[in-house]
Amino acid sequence: MLRVEHLSKTYGEGDDAVEAIGDVSFDVGKGQFVCVVGPSGCGKTTLLKCMSGLMKPSRGEVQLHDRRVDGPPERMALVFQEYSRSLFPWMSVRRNVSFPLRRKKLEPGESERLVAEAVESVGLTGFLDRYPWELSGGMQQRVAIARALAYQPEIMLMDEPFASVDAQTRADLEDLILEVRREYGVTVVFVTHDIDESVYLGDRIIVLSSSPSRVEETLEVELPEARDQIETKELEEFAHLRAHVFRLIKRRGQVREPKPVAR
Repeated sequence: MLRVEHLSKTYGEGDDAVEAIGDVSFDVGKGQFVCVVGPSGCGKTTLLKCMSGLMKPSRGEVQLHDRRVDGPPERMALVFQEYSRSLFPWMSVRRNVSFPLRRKKLEPGESERLVAEAVESVGLTGFLDRYPWELSGGMQQRVAIARALAYQPEIMLMDEPFASVDAQTRADLEDLILEVRREYGVTVVFVTHDIDESVYLGDRIIVLSSSPSRVEETLEVELPEARDQIETKELEEFAHLRAHVFRLIKRRGQVREPKPVAR
């Protein structure tokens, strides 16, 4: 469904040029939940911006359904870490979730139905007329997820969306995204710095090296499809895979000095 081919990104020019992404290639199949992990500063967010069409890569390309991505695709939605900055504080939950639907030509009443279904799927039905500043951080992120779902995307790109909430809220949101992924059948590419989160959520894990990043290893997650915060994390397979990913990142995790671009 999604293909990243020899993608690289260099910031700046001449003596100031810095190679953030070296050479990254991987595929994402329809319906898969793919997690991308790597050392801090390895370019995970830059990679996601290039994949979404928000940033042009220096070399290589991204294809969605065999078509080159040169701008944000119609059936792609993004959820960011800084949910408080992605929601409009002067708009109610209802209006925040419906905002992207203005781009769609919908039948009368269709927008209201999509909003209601998306808000219900994230457990916020009773908060439609509240404002973001009246909600907790975890609830605000639920609104951001509902807004993405209401748009009916084929694929969601998520950039460390649970990094700014407490541990219990994070666990609840992890289970929520697995539930809505099953309900909506959406493909997910999920960038995270949390190794446990990548193993718990993913069907596959893409492990990146330190910057300029490359794919260190691609791992299949062979855990039961139904995940549980306690039972899944007590499995021997979970512990083994977690340790393997940790070793990969620790081995390559010392962020090297940015590599000057050859001139």
